Amino acid sequence: MKVLAFNSSPHKDNGNTALILNPFLGGMREAGAEVELFYTCDLDINPCRGELNCMLKTPGKCHQNDDIQMLTPKLGADVLVLASPLYIWAVNGQMKNLMDRMVPLLPPNKGRVILVSSCGFWGLENFDPLLFHIKAICHNIDRVFAGALLRPHAVYLKMMLEAGAQVQDIPAAAQEAGRQLVVDQTINPKTLSIVSRELVSLEAWNDRVKQRFGPTADSSQ
Repeated sequence: MKVLAFNSSPHKDNGNTALILNPFLGGMREAGAEVELFYTCDLDINPCRGELNCMLKTPGKCHQNDDIQMLTPKLGADVLVLASPLYIWAVNGQMKNLMDRMVPLLPPNKGRVILVSSCGFWGLENFDPLLFHIKAICHNIDRVFAGALLRPHAVYLKMMLEAGAQVQDIPAAAQEAGRQLVVDQTINPKTLSIVSRELVSLEAWNDRVKQRFGPTADSSQ
């Protein structure tokens, strides 16, 4: 199984998204998958010019001379992993730019797509618009949406891991999700629920937000 993964966090391996992405990819590697990871901030990817040549005149080929030329032969991977922090209820700009350029070039191979995302909001429902978007893309390009590893109030996970708190089950579940995808071709919903599990109550989270940003702040979204 070949896996092509992209991490669009500007913090790369030091970001909250990597806390979930890296063990997930590690689990896939341990199960025998061939994994290639790129960081969007290291790629030279120009914005789409919208001339539609890649769809109408030269299908599967973009004429812009940037890193999309290097990536195009890799787009036939069995699994595509899109990892992005949640910015304004969507992927961040670097990931969106990559998707605009990449999606018209994806070969129709029925491959799987996995979403990995982290956010600063407390509630899991903040990922709903992003999930709808990724599922719609998969439907329109005839790819299989194979699941999402979502981490709300991700800053707490990082703080608790650094403090040695008992939260190792979360990266362990992300690793197990990677193994399951390779071995079973699917991810158990219970495994995904551990990745997203609550780390702190909403009340405690709002108290922390108010201490940092003022008494009118509310991060219950």
